[in-house]
Amino acid sequence: MQRDPLDVAVLAYDGLCTFEFGIAVEIFGLPRPEFEFPWYRQRIVAVDQGPMRALGGIQVLADGGLDSLESAGTVIVPGWRDRAEPPPPALVAALQRAHAQGARLLSICSGVFVLAATGLLDGRRATTHWRYAEELGRRFPAIEVDAQVLYVDAGQVITSAGSAAGIDACLHLVARDFGAQIANTVARRLVMSPQRGGGQAQFIPAPVASAPRHDLSGLLDWTRQRLDQPLTVAQMAERVAMSERTFLRRFSDATGMTPKAWLQHERMARARELLEGTAESIERIAERCGFGTVESFRNAFRASAGLAPSLYRERFGAAHLS
Repeated sequence: MQRDPLDVAVLAYDGLCTFEFGIAVEIFGLPRPEFEFPWYRQRIVAVDQGPMRALGGIQVLADGGLDSLESAGTVIVPGWRDRAEPPPPALVAALQRAHAQGARLLSICSGVFVLAATGLLDGRRATTHWRYAEELGRRFPAIEVDAQVLYVDAGQVITSAGSAAGIDACLHLVARDFGAQIANTVARRLVMSPQRGGGQAQFIPAPVASAPRHDLSGLLDWTRQRLDQPLTVAQMAERVAMSERTFLRRFSDATGMTPKAWLQHERMARARELLEGTAESIERIAERCGFGTVESFRNAFRASAGLAPSLYRERFGAAHLS
């Protein structure tokens, strides 16, 4: 049986992490009357029998047990109740079967320890909250743990960093299914940035500086208005009156990315918007996003989105959703 990716199962268990669970319900379970096309169909799947209590004293009622994972096309694993506690064998087996039959698996925060126990992350890159990254790598050495990013998309398996990064990962999945424009609409309803740049590095505690840091927000806005230009690190550093060496360090501290990586991220985001919302030619979009040749733009876009620009427009452009 072919699984429908829009059929979403959200795991629930005794000791449920309320915030992570709420993220999944908000994004995949909330009605979306603003869209004139089928949205996700979400159900709650019980890992444990009997009453399930979430943090804060909430009791959760499920729509079914683990047998209902047999038809789910997407499975969301919220933060696990205890990283030291192995997930139940029945849950491990159900997730392995779902994955083997084509379901997508997405973990939020410590939910990655459940996926790790299935062996499905072995040989893959994955992430979790920066506080748990060292433990994850130590206990599951076959996993390539990246503690710097907000989420990792390994195709059929997606892992997110700390709790709020689950929003980023879920919105990324929405963008995969419906395009960036629809994901942006969902983000606006959540009153959050559609695509947060940078990674976890910007949230890891650091010593308090003896003098206030330069505010780079103005520079980032200035740069976004000039994505069509061949911007250099020297230009950006000069703009904020820093040496290149100091600028590179401050930029990385503030965003978790190098200026080159951040620029590429912003250019790809702009390209998606233009491909979805305008009829401009691929050549013109390449120019507006700062690429010297159409071929370099096509290569960069394919590496970022997994599709050629023309195919992305065909799949996610406004005409497709009308």
